This record gives sequence, C-alpha cells and structure tokens, in this order.
Amino acid sequence: MFETLTLSVTERVATITINRPDKLNALNAATIAELDRAIEEVRTRDDVGGAILTGAGRAFVAGADISELSSQSPLQAKARSAYGQRVFDKYESSSKPVIAAVNGFALGGGCELAMACHIRIASDLAKFGQPEVKLGITPGYGGTQRLPRLVGRGRALQLLLTGELIDAQEALRIGLVNRVVAPADLLSSANDMMRQMLANAPLALALCIEAVDRGYNAPQHDGLNLEANHFAILSGTMDMAEGMTAFLEKRAPRFIGR
Repeated sequence: MFETLTLSVTERVATITINRPDKLNALNAATIAELDRAIEEVRTRDDVGGAILTGAGRAFVAGADISELSSQSPLQAKARSAYGQRVFDKYESSSKPVIAAVNGFALGGGCELAMACHIRIASDLAKFGQPEVKLGITPGYGGTQRLPRLVGRGRALQLLLTGELIDAQEALRIGLVNRVVAPADLLSSANDMMRQMLANAPLALALCIEAVDRGYNAPQHDGLNLEANHFAILSGTMDMAEGMTAFLEKRAPRFIGR
C-alpha cells in the first residue's frame, strides 16, 4: 500500500499517480521513498510492460517540500540529494519504458523527475522550471546534468541561472518534452504511445533503452560496438524469429519476451 501515490495496472500499463494535491504533489521524503518502491514494483512485475507517471490535481510535481528542506543540515542535504538521484536513476534506467504525463506544474524536483522518464508528454497547461537558485540552492536530483543533455548547455544554463518558468510549447520547442496535448487528452495520449511501444518486442525495447543510456556519453565506437552486440543477442531470440515470420506472413507478431 502507498500513502502519497497510487499505482494501478491495466493491460500491462502501470499508472503511478503522485497524490498530494493539497501540497501540489511536492516531493517530501515519504514521497521519494514511495516513488522508489513504485518503480521497483514496475521493474519486477511480470504483468507490467511499462509505466505512466503523472500527478493528481493541478500539478505534476511543484517541487520539493520546502518545509523539509528549510531545516536540513549540509550532511542531511547531501544524503537527501544522493537518495533522490538514486531513485530517479531507477526510472531512467528502467528496462521498461516510462512516460511522464505532465499535467501541470513540473518545477524543481518535478522537472527533474519528468526528465528522468524516457518520454515526456505535456498538457498545454503545464509549466516547467528549475527555480532552485531563487531559494539559494541548486537542483539536487539531477537537473544540472539531465537538462543540458536534453536541451543543450546554453538553454539549460538560462533556465538554471534565471529560475524562470516556461510553458509547454516552449518546452516542446527546446526539446524538453516530446509532445503537447490538450489536458483532456493527456492520459489517453500517454496510454496510446505506451501501447504502441508495448506492441513491440520487450527485449528489443529493453536493449534499445540500454544502448541509448550507455552509449550516450561513450565514444561513438564504443556505442556502436554495444549496438552490434545487442543486435547479435536479439538475433538469437524467439521474439526475433516471431517478428520476422509475422512480417513475412503479413500478420501482427505475438511476442513473448524470450
């Protein structure tokens, strides 16, 4: 059971909803711990192929819980940051795809959490930002590292150093989100994209994610070697045989993850 979020599974899609709407889903220690438990459940459940992460009410996540941050010591701050980074890394490194359905404010830790997901779909009412400098701190859950990788160094520094907020269309323009939709269409759009992914071979999805993650900051020849190895591994699977046969027989494949 969870107290600060909900997790439901329908037809292999897990929906994780951060559920502190009275606090705009601010990330306190309990929520981070439950996000940890939730992604572990997604990663290990055989009946789950991927996850959609969203927020209840007007916010995706409006940031960290300032009531906790305001009284922390430097040692506590370091431990909080390191733990949050480990949890967010689990979303980014999940072998099952994770889509952030950003329904409202994604600020500070909320923006960092969205960036840790593989894909971001935003409501046209969503707002993004890393306003930590306004509080005398820096991002602590990966914002200084993931944001430049997504939008480039110059745009990332502008957002980090000004603390300004941007709307969903600007986030789409700079590459922070993949798609912008009407609020009423947000979860259905995320589900449609997830089901498009889950129609494909599970092992191929997992190794695509791994190749991108491990190869992104590696020399290109190392990334290409990793890609060739994955290509070879998949060529010995039952799913590869099924995919090729289905293509030749002009029918939908029936993948089993082997």
